[in-house]
Amino acid sequence: MNRKISVIGLGYVGLPVAVAFGNSHKVIGFDVNAARVQELKNGHDRTLEVEDGDLAQTDIMFTCDSADLKLADFHIVAVPTPINHANQPDLRPMLSASKTIGQQLKKGDIVVFESTVYPGATEEECVPILETESGLKCGIDFTVGYSPERINPGDKEHTFTKITKVVSGQDQETLNIVADVYSSVVVAGVHKAASIKVAEAAKVIENTQRDLNIALMNELAVIFEKMGIDTLDVLEASGTKWNFLPFRPGLVGGHCIGVDPYYLTYKAEQVGYRPEVIQAGRRINDNMAGLIVERCVKQMILQDRKVKGAKVGILGLTFKEDCPDLRNSKVEDLITEFKGYGVEPIIHDAMADTKEAKQIYGVDLTNLSDIKGCELVLVAVAHKEYKALSAGDFTGMLSDSGSLFDLKGILPREELSGLGVKVWRI
Repeated sequence: MNRKISVIGLGYVGLPVAVAFGNSHKVIGFDVNAARVQELKNGHDRTLEVEDGDLAQTDIMFTCDSADLKLADFHIVAVPTPINHANQPDLRPMLSASKTIGQQLKKGDIVVFESTVYPGATEEECVPILETESGLKCGIDFTVGYSPERINPGDKEHTFTKITKVVSGQDQETLNIVADVYSSVVVAGVHKAASIKVAEAAKVIENTQRDLNIALMNELAVIFEKMGIDTLDVLEASGTKWNFLPFRPGLVGGHCIGVDPYYLTYKAEQVGYRPEVIQAGRRINDNMAGLIVERCVKQMILQDRKVKGAKVGILGLTFKEDCPDLRNSKVEDLITEFKGYGVEPIIHDAMADTKEAKQIYGVDLTNLSDIKGCELVLVAVAHKEYKALSAGDFTGMLSDSGSLFDLKGILPREELSGLGVKVWRI
């Protein structure tokens, strides 16, 4: 593999990609965030996706000077593709990256997009910008491909090189080159998709499928709560069947599962079809925070606990366990819902950056020792630190007759019950 690689976007996806290639090739690592670039030059990754020692062993030129992209001829785009407040695709980071690359593009270059998009976005949205900015013609002077990212933040087992890589290209020659480049570092191998649109669609339905399965669990949780049945007890019993899928109810946040289905529904509506099942699943999952808080408040009232002005401790703010990623965390929705009842939420997170929590959500994180005298404590994220706490640690957070809401199912129910503490679960 004699291609010179650049990676555009050095976040949770782009940095692991750059490091994987940087172990055996010289890589240009580009990001528009100068502070992020300087941090990586100093040898530290605050996302914790890459250990400092692993970062030091790579051959990556970190830069925020787009002119350095001219040193590469194989460009990998790994920028975020979020949604806006109307739950519509926000392609601005991807289109901006296309403009940046286009200004440095040379004949013979290949641009591969990894960002999650709807089918057609690469060729319909990005290629015209690449052509306009470069003055070159796609398919003649340069070509494009798509290889969907499968990075799972915080997962140290299913890492970039150990996950089968789906690759695609606009023609057979490009496809073969893209496959060869990724095969040079991905030990799990590659799968050649039939087209760029097929690869784009494959990515977007991976998380749509997960979203729908979680939505089913959330709907079951609502039904079972009305029946007075513990949902996790039901799932534990059902899970003894060999082919029962181990999904659980809960909040659906992050940069993938709660976002990707909206890319698919957006494109579906553009081609004249209104998806019903996918949108129903999204509505269920987006409404879970309100239902959870409503249940918490109901239980507080039934226990003759005050609601307005009550202290409620919330353990966890990141979108998933043992990961500092705060993007699209639905714990924010819990906080907003509690405040709507006049409740005073006190938030702790074992992984989140304090400044980032304040910047993104306006949340002042507190020390774990400061969570005490609460009418209710809600375990929102299953960080290792919370799993390691004893029953006594949890009772110490509560006021007399305070209760616990175990959203993640990690608390020692029987032990806490023996101490006279009521534990509610989703």
